[in-house]
Amino acid sequence: MRVLVGGGTGFVGRALTQLLQSRGHEVTHISRQGGRDRISWGDAFCREVISSRVETTKTLAKAIADTEQPPRAWVVVTGVGYYRPSPTAEYTEDSPGGDFDFFSRLVSSWEAAALIPGSPTRGVVVRSGVVLGRGGGAISQMLWPFRLALGGPLGSGLQPFPWIHIRDLAGIVCHALESECLQGILNGVSPSSPATSNGTFARELAAALGRPALLPVPAWAVRAVFGAERAVMLLEGQRVVPKHTLESGYHFIFPDLSRALKDIVG
Repeated sequence: MRVLVGGGTGFVGRALTQLLQSRGHEVTHISRQGGRDRISWGDAFCREVISSRVETTKTLAKAIADTEQPPRAWVVVTGVGYYRPSPTAEYTEDSPGGDFDFFSRLVSSWEAAALIPGSPTRGVVVRSGVVLGRGGGAISQMLWPFRLALGGPLGSGLQPFPWIHIRDLAGIVCHALESECLQGILNGVSPSSPATSNGTFARELAAALGRPALLPVPAWAVRAVFGAERAVMLLEGQRVVPKHTLESGYHFIFPDLSRALKDIVG
């Protein structure tokens, strides 16, 4: 296939591009800068929509709707922020959400922008959890404290921690592109994610590094390091189940946390 990847030079985009190319697909990136295997939108586009995921998605969806030869598939990666944070509730792709705070409404608007009524293009939305991998993402800012034996649970440590290895997130997107009958919502989280708390994550990361995890990190420090917006996903969390993802036939490379972390930090 010929695949157009938005955000192709970012953390997840690089992993997806590598996987797609290894499977024989031709990849082109959408970028603010021109170059080989890139499409540049130009300054006018950047000023109007590059700062907004929703408007960018809406613009791409309109381009698909207006083209005489629409693509066969259109995959958008959003987030599990769609679901209300809760220490007990468990969410599948069929669970309600999307209208209780800034993040949930953002995801709802983002996914609505991706809809193309009447289009022959097959649409898939992947709601991603916290992406774990080498060279970027949340874990890159956690490693040094843990390596220095200064790491520990974030906040109370009891909050759910919806996570996915970057290779599995890329794998789900690739699976969605290659599966001709697949459409709708897929949760991009590990099968063991519902049983993972932030405290569990801290202990497993420390064990993978051969370090203790004794020092809890107060909520104010998490907000200072990650910023208020990203801190929400770390200080609050959702128990999310990849029900439809598993039913679709996707086989996780890293279904359990200890193996995922050993791959990342080993």
